Amino acid sequence: MFFVLFDLLDGTIARLSDKGSNAWGALLDSTLDRLTDAVIIGSILWYLIDVGDRLVPLVLITVVLGFLISYIKARSESLGIPCNGGLAERSERLIILVTATGLTGLQIPYSLAIGFWVLALASLFTVLQRLLIVYKGSK
Repeated sequence: MFFVLFDLLDGTIARLSDKGSNAWGALLDSTLDRLTDAVIIGSILWYLIDVGDRLVPLVLITVVLGFLISYIKARSESLGIPCNGGLAERSERLIILVTATGLTGLQIPYSLAIGFWVLALASLFTVLQRLLIVYKGSK
């Protein structure tokens, strides 16, 4: 949780600093964000596969949706179309994920399942929102 908190703040801190952000820093930050997401969800997925949990397909869906959210934004911005917003941006998705895994660690029943269902639905909604943002921006 400590690492995720600082990971969420690094881009903001760079933009607020005297030096400001730059293209290399932005690329490195977003690349490391994707890597962080993959490691966090990948380790949960590894555990769930090891114990034969039925959440595995749902977790895989959330991985794909999470990467689609980022891809849509990156691709649209490469086309010159701003794509900000959506219900579950990265910060919200990480908060849901960390909360669900934390509650699971406290032995609260079904917290991981509920967390991943919320994450999957919020992510799907965000993908659709971003597609609509880009569609409107392309007109």
